Amino acid sequence: MADRLEPPHVHVSRDDFAAKLWLDPLEFAFVEGFRRHECNDILHITEAHLDEFLRAWYLAFGGLQP
Repeated sequence: MADRLEPPHVHVSRDDFAAKLWLDPLEFAFVEGFRRHECNDILHITEAHLDEFLRAWYLAFGGLQP
């Protein structure tokens, strides 16, 4: 799986929209279709669950969490 070779990140999709966020530092890798206010919502939700996402990433792909 290609995701294993990249830094920790999450994918977000809805309909034909897509986004990818790096988790450390928290920032968008790309955004396709989402409006600015939706991007802000995505950032806030991701930030609120950041520890959970990072924990899940390292459980799924191995390695030690920094």
